[in-house]
Amino acid sequence: MGQLFSSSKDERHRDLASTFTEYFKKFKTGNKIIPQETIDSIELSLTKGNIQGANSSITDAVKEIDSTPLNVAVTGESGAGKSAFINALRGVGHEDKDAAEIGVIETTMERHPYKHPNIPNVVIWDLPGIGTTNFPPKDYLEKMKFHEYDFFIIVSATRFKKNDIDLAKAIRIMKKDFYFVRTKVDSDLNNEKEFKPRTFNRENVLQQIRLKCVKTFQENNIDEPPIFLISNRNLSDYDFPILMDKVMSVLPVHKRHVFMLSLPNITGAAIERKQQSLKQRIWLEAFATDLLSIIPSLTLFMGSDVENLEKSLNFYRTVFGVDDASLQSLAKDWGMSVDQLKAKMKSPNVFETTKKETVQERLSRYYEEFCLANGHLFNKNVYVKELYYLKLYFVDMVTDDANALLKEICSRNNLISD
Repeated sequence: MGQLFSSSKDERHRDLASTFTEYFKKFKTGNKIIPQETIDSIELSLTKGNIQGANSSITDAVKEIDSTPLNVAVTGESGAGKSAFINALRGVGHEDKDAAEIGVIETTMERHPYKHPNIPNVVIWDLPGIGTTNFPPKDYLEKMKFHEYDFFIIVSATRFKKNDIDLAKAIRIMKKDFYFVRTKVDSDLNNEKEFKPRTFNRENVLQQIRLKCVKTFQENNIDEPPIFLISNRNLSDYDFPILMDKVMSVLPVHKRHVFMLSLPNITGAAIERKQQSLKQRIWLEAFATDLLSIIPSLTLFMGSDVENLEKSLNFYRTVFGVDDASLQSLAKDWGMSVDQLKAKMKSPNVFETTKKETVQERLSRYYEEFCLANGHLFNKNVYVKELYYLKLYFVDMVTDDANALLKEICSRNNLISD
């Protein structure tokens, strides 16, 4: 009997280890939210039957995912579109509370932090342009506390100046990443189109802007760095998505995760990355919470579960930009009611009671729908509360809403540009 019990325990440990590692094999290295060495370490603990050790490692990993800070420095001369860029990065309208002020002449020599409204451990720092100070680059970086930033973005609306390039050289010596961003390319294109309507060629104009930037670097004896041409008014166009992909490709894994969650939903690929990331976070949470369970939960959706689910759904909606505040702002811009906008989506109505169905009944229905579509995601010896299946269902639901909204935004932008 003891041998049989020991054998079933060993089988469970193997099931736990294989379930854990098989899940993360679905994701490319650049999309995993925990390092491969952590995955390997947890698998080893599970295989050896060290359940407490594995549980502790997963819990620590989840805490690190949630608490890792990211500090981004943005610098450039007044009028370069720096404030508009900071607002765009934070997904904040220029008239919103706590927006960086647009068109204000720089008078301070101090740096200013702007917390991301939804992901507070992401902070964008507005640094005075080096040309507005009397400091040489090295002194400037020390006074601006260069060691606190994960990377620098140097912004210009015309040509990059010698000060900008000397600053980049100093940042490179101090072994930090930096990116040159040329803003207001939409204005350049519009001007060119207005003055030369017969010969206007969009790609040629963009190429000329890029070549002018390159020439400045050549004149100052610096290897040509990547230059990102962007419009703060239309982030999905030009090089903004390429810039974000480049930044994420070099960030450490946890910083990459929080940065990606903080970004606006400007492409379907960005939405999908958020979806994958949040699903991994839910999966880790489920594993950590129920790893020590050896019998399945028999209670469907206690009051605390419903509260937990509603809080989680609200967070997902915020991350994907389909929360009530975002929808109200869009409805106002588009001259329609919020209810009309919500009618195109599923997630705003999940916790509303109706005569036909209670919230509990609806959650049970969603759970059944998820299992029918996906099967049970865990092996027979791994017991996970229905709560976590529903969180995965909610992420898919909010992803669909975000894609529908993105499609609507793109359609309206195309009508305006036509």
